[in-house]
Parts: sequence; structure tokens; C-alpha cells
Amino acid sequence: MKKWKQTLSLLTLITMVGLTACSSGTANTPANPSASPGSPSDAPSEVGSEELEKKSIRVVFNNGGRKFPDGMDENKNPYIDYVRENTNLDISLQIPPSDGYQDALNVIMASGNLPDMIYTFDSSWFENYVKQNALQPLNEWIDKYGEDLKANIPEDAWKTVTIDGKIYAIPSMNAVPGNEIMYIRKDWLDNLGLQPPKTLEEYREVMRAFAQDDPDGDGKDDTYGYIMAENLARMAPLVGAFGIQKGMWTEREGKLVNSSILPEMKEALAFVAGLHKDKLLDPEWLLNKEANFNEKIASGQVGLFSAFWYDTRGPILTSKNNEPNAEWIPLEFPVGPEGKQGTMGHGYISGYNVVPITSKNPDAVVRMLNFMNGDGYRTLLLGFENEVWSLKDGKIVTDFEKHNEHIYRQTLGESIRPYGAKEERDRLDSLGMEFKLNDNIDRIEKVAIRDQFFGVPTPGMGTYKADLQKLEEEYFTKIVVGKLPLDAFDEFVAEWKKKGGDEITAEVNAWYTENK
Repeated sequence: MKKWKQTLSLLTLITMVGLTACSSGTANTPANPSASPGSPSDAPSEVGSEELEKKSIRVVFNNGGRKFPDGMDENKNPYIDYVRENTNLDISLQIPPSDGYQDALNVIMASGNLPDMIYTFDSSWFENYVKQNALQPLNEWIDKYGEDLKANIPEDAWKTVTIDGKIYAIPSMNAVPGNEIMYIRKDWLDNLGLQPPKTLEEYREVMRAFAQDDPDGDGKDDTYGYIMAENLARMAPLVGAFGIQKGMWTEREGKLVNSSILPEMKEALAFVAGLHKDKLLDPEWLLNKEANFNEKIASGQVGLFSAFWYDTRGPILTSKNNEPNAEWIPLEFPVGPEGKQGTMGHGYISGYNVVPITSKNPDAVVRMLNFMNGDGYRTLLLGFENEVWSLKDGKIVTDFEKHNEHIYRQTLGESIRPYGAKEERDRLDSLGMEFKLNDNIDRIEKVAIRDQFFGVPTPGMGTYKADLQKLEEEYFTKIVVGKLPLDAFDEFVAEWKKKGGDEITAEVNAWYTENK
């Protein structure tokens, strides 16, 4: 496997080594037995935790730039006290800056003063340090202390962190199956006497009508048929109508092939290029970043787009606030010429919790993560009951002021998410049933197209993947905007194979033969 070249400035190294050394001596304050309702002392202790050995561990998490209330920090707050009390562990957190987090992890690994656990979201980082024999396997301790971990993390996710039969990380799961779902302004459909589209061709006709037939009735040519964003973003459901997604590995005749070089991708590009040629797309789509993308939706220039599942609380909500008559509804995913539907699906894993080879406390790390993933997850996700949220008529009602004040808790909760947790659904419903967040996710789940390669990155990926992605983006964009003919796709395929794609394909299929 590839060996990364790590270039670290001497100043950064000295700074982070100092931080590591300081963190190892941070004092841990035990939970206050007279704390207010909803605080750690009111939570039931883990069964049998008093029988487990008291240990001290130092762990590294990604805080994502979240702020702590005055008088609190990563080692002085009720949520870390909650975990300490319920695991009989003296836990010290180290929080590197969120900007450059992965670089900071490299500094920590080079410091000679390693913590007991590190969280990373980078699969290549994980793979690199396994191959350097810098991480230790956890099978023994997961079997002994990881009952909830084994129950809440699916087999395919464990395969992703297993190398030569040894488990080198405890994964945190993605909370949602994918992001994109089609939304449309029903009031515009009604104005034009149209029905919600189902097939790809019906979608195209609605795009034409929204671009050319004055759907908002203001007598101006100021609406677009469809909107995309830079780097060919927000087109996953259109590509999914051809049964594939960009860059994903899919099975053909018993072997995995990259979807970006399949004939179906050429067909998808032909469809999107036709939209551009016929001026049905926002003409500025190549330049659309998130802010102006959302602004065009909120300001009434767009009535059909591939929304993120949470956009009902974002640009769609703003659109309704700006125009009270704006009625947005979700659509069925477009059905392609061969009856296929789909959208970009996420992989199972969002992050990796690893134990450096020098740690003497892998058992304690597993105990901590097992509680955070199991009995403790509801509190780490939602906050303390009757303080951040409460139950009314069987539904969770969130105090948003307290939720925001306690948002730092998610540093712990996001680091070891279980798969398909009911608490996730409860949390989304508590944000407002009118936003249909769980309904959006359920719709995505039904058609999500997932990558069929879910192993650690191969050596070829480390060498060639970035260049191949750049090659793909250049060719696909030029084809869509008409700067290259559609048949240039065949040139792209030949280049992709020659410039490392064939080598990666061989590696992927070696993994697939062993794991399918």
C-alpha cells in the first residue's frame, strides 16, 4: 500500500507536540453529585461499570469548530462527565483545530507522545498508518467489551476496517443514506396545468415549461428550468435515471467497473448536455456555489432542483417566507429509459476511531466507545432530557436555545454513531414535522445507489485517483457545455484506463473476489 509523504513545518510540529504534552496532564473533574436535573448524576450508570478497572485515557476528537459555553471546555462540561461517570474512566480530550485537522493528526502521530485513541474521517489516513504498523488490532477488546458496538455497526462496515482478519478501527456510521432528492414548486405546475413529472422525458418537458412559459405569471423571462452547481453538482437524480452514479464501482458480469466509464454515463451526459444546449439550465450553473445556488431558489428564479434532504429548512423555507403562495413538494425520482431510478448513496462509514500501537489501554477505549454508541448515544445526540428536550404527547420537543448552547455535545455523538438509530429519527422530527426530514431520507433510502467497493483505498487510488477525478471533471464539463462533442467521452475512457484506471480496477477486483 502507498506510503504518504508527510511534510510538516518545524514550527507546527513543535506547537502540536507541546499541545499533546500539555493535554496529557489535563485534570479531569468528576461529576457533581448535586448537579441539576438532567445532568450526568441523574443518568443510570452502565450495568457492572463499578466492577471495571478505573483507568485514565487520552483521546483525540474533531470538534468541528464548535464553541463551548463560558466556563466550559472539552474537558470541563457535563457531557464528558456523563461519559466518565458511566464508564468508570478518567477521560481527557484533546481537540486539534478543525482547519487542518488531518495535518494535526500527522503531527500527533510523529510526536512520540501518542494518545490512547484518535478519530479520523480520512480512510487513506487510516490505511496508511495500518500499513506502517502504527495502529493496533482491537478484535479481543471488541469481543470482550463491545457488545453494543457489534450490535449497532453492520457487518459490511466492519469489513471496511478489517485488514488480514484484524479490526483496526471502530467506525462511526453515516446517519443518512444520501443527500439528494427532487423538489418542485407545485404552484408553478398548477399555473401551467402540468402534473408532477415521473419519467425523465416528463421532467424535461417541465424544465422547458418552467424556462419558457412564465410559470410565476409575472410576464417576465426570469425563471430557469433547472439549476445545477459548480463541479457538476446537484445532478445525482438525473444520472441515477440511468442506473449509475459518478465515480462509483458497480458490478458488471461478476466484476466491478467504475461507473464513470460506462456507456450509461455517456447517455446521462447526453441528456444533461441537451438541457444546456436548449437553454433549460440556469446559464450561470458553472459558477454556482452554495450561497448563490440557494439564493436563486429562495428568490423565485427556480422551481425545480435536486435538493439536499435538509433544504426544506433552508432555501425552500426561505422561498416560502418570501412568497407565501410558494408550495414545494417532493417528487418521485426520475425514471430513465430502461425504468431505472437512483440517487447518490453514501457509504456506511463517516469516520474511524483508532488506537495507536503504543497505547496500553485499548480495553478502556472500547469501553468508552461502546457506551457512547449504546446506552449513552441518546443523550450525546439529543442532549439532556428536560433540559435540552422533553417529551410531549409522545414526541420530542427541542428547546432550540438550549440545543444551540449544548451543541458541543455532538463532538462526542458524531464520533461513534450507530447505524439506523431511532434517536436520529426522533431528533429530526423534533426539528419540525413540517420539514419532512425523515420522509425525505426514507425516499432517498429506497433508491440510493451505493458504491460496491467499500474497502480501504488501494495503492493505485493513492497514486492516481486525484488526477483521474480532475480528468473526469474536465471532460464531463466540456461535454455538457458543448466545448467537446459527445463522442469525446470515448477518448476520456481510453485516457482514464491508461492513466491508472486499469491498475485501480485490478486492485478493486482483487478485493471484490475476496469479499463479495
